[in-house]
This record gives sequence, C-alpha cells and structure tokens, in this order.
Amino acid sequence: MNITIRRSDQDDFTAILSLIKEFAVFQKTPEKVTITLEQMEKERELFESFVAETAENKIIGFASFYFTFFSWSGKGMFLDDLYVTEFYRHQKIGSRLLNAVIKLAKEEGCKKMRWQVSGWNENAIGFYKSIGATIDAVEINCNLDLIDVSG
Repeated sequence: MNITIRRSDQDDFTAILSLIKEFAVFQKTPEKVTITLEQMEKERELFESFVAETAENKIIGFASFYFTFFSWSGKGMFLDDLYVTEFYRHQKIGSRLLNAVIKLAKEEGCKKMRWQVSGWNENAIGFYKSIGATIDAVEINCNLDLIDVSG
C-alpha cells in the first residue's frame, strides 16, 4: 500500500476535521469536539500536523502537535492527537506518523516529547511502550474550558 506522510496544509482541514470527529467517537467522547472548520482556518497558524495520504489523495490519518517549553527540560513537542482510521490500522501508518513528529522534534532541538493516552487503550499503551515511551501513572490531566467559564 502506497501511503505518503507529509505536513498538512489548509486544504487538508476538512478531511482532518472529519478524522478528529471520528477519533472522538473512537474515544467515546464525540460531544467534546467543539472545533469548527471556520475556527481551524482562523487559527491556522497554530495548527500543525502531519497527514497520512493514500495514492488516491485520501487522508486516512493525522498527527497534530505543537512546540512548547517544559520548565524542567526546555524546548519540547506536545503530540496532541495521533489517529489512523480503522480500515488502515495495523499497517505501521501510526508509527510512520509518530516517527515524522519525532524526527521534526529532534531537528528542531526539542529535548522531550509529551502526549496523553487513554488508560483503557491497551493497544496504544503497548505501542508507545514499544518505542521507549514512559507511561506516567502519577500525572492527572486538568482541563479548564474557557469558553463557558464565568468570571
């Protein structure tokens, strides 16, 4: 199967948004997706990702990320989402997407990468452990939605 991994551009946003919604269903939290195509376009300078694309130009996976600064280690990369649509899983596409992000992080001088994984997703946990990632059972996510917060 001929799959190309490349940096995304604004023309890919419709397909990526569809995959974001598909990923949220996979995570059993579709109600949490509030992003719109218009918002993605307006905030495009903040959205970075790699996409996996078939020979027929169909986007079947993505890895979104951003550069950050970790106070304990310095410049870093945060992998926001990594998703491959179900039909194309178990073909090393997720590995290729992740490797593209890792390669970019190294080229940009990042000292560390960080991301989240759902505790129930044993396949993903095993995949991340297989590349040498440490799964932290101490940290707990904190989220504060600023859209609906009063005050």
